[in-house]
Amino acid sequence: MLDDVVFWTLGVLAVASGVMVFRFDSMARATYALLLSLLCVGGLVILLGLDYLGVVIVLMMTIEMAIMAVFMVMYMMNPAGLMPMSMLHNKNGAAVLCTVVFLLLATGILTAPWPRRSGRPDDDPTMALGMSLMGPHMLTMMTLGFALFTTIVATVVLATRRGRYDRFGDDLKARTADDPVRGGVGR
Repeated sequence: MLDDVVFWTLGVLAVASGVMVFRFDSMARATYALLLSLLCVGGLVILLGLDYLGVVIVLMMTIEMAIMAVFMVMYMMNPAGLMPMSMLHNKNGAAVLCTVVFLLLATGILTAPWPRRSGRPDDDPTMALGMSLMGPHMLTMMTLGFALFTTIVATVVLATRRGRYDRFGDDLKARTADDPVRGGVGR
């Protein structure tokens, strides 16, 4: 019973926040609505018993949306993406295309001869999924993932020449930041 309630709550929330991506008139709000939708999808995947894949979805989407929000603030003419704008282009053409694609997919789902299950489910679905996706290269991919994460962290550390202790002193009690260029965040 609890699984059903969680499933339908996450499903409805995922669809509703996905729709809100196109209803909001700000890139920042649309980004966070998309994040909520993808987090709900990750929760649904976890609920289906694929814990590893669900956690990967949650982590990837959270980091991706955070990076997207940072780049929006940095590079958009629209500060923080909060000014009104339209997320829709060619509304009529997009509506027709989406309707046709939906009808084709729904027709395929309803008319396809679905195979019967043979055998029993694996005891560890995460391991079975990993082996079917990567085969014997699973350890290599896990090592590669750790190496990429380490590279990202090292790049950020090396790119940040000055930290908060350089700007506000060892005890962080300086009244103003010691920035080499005036007009920054500390001034």
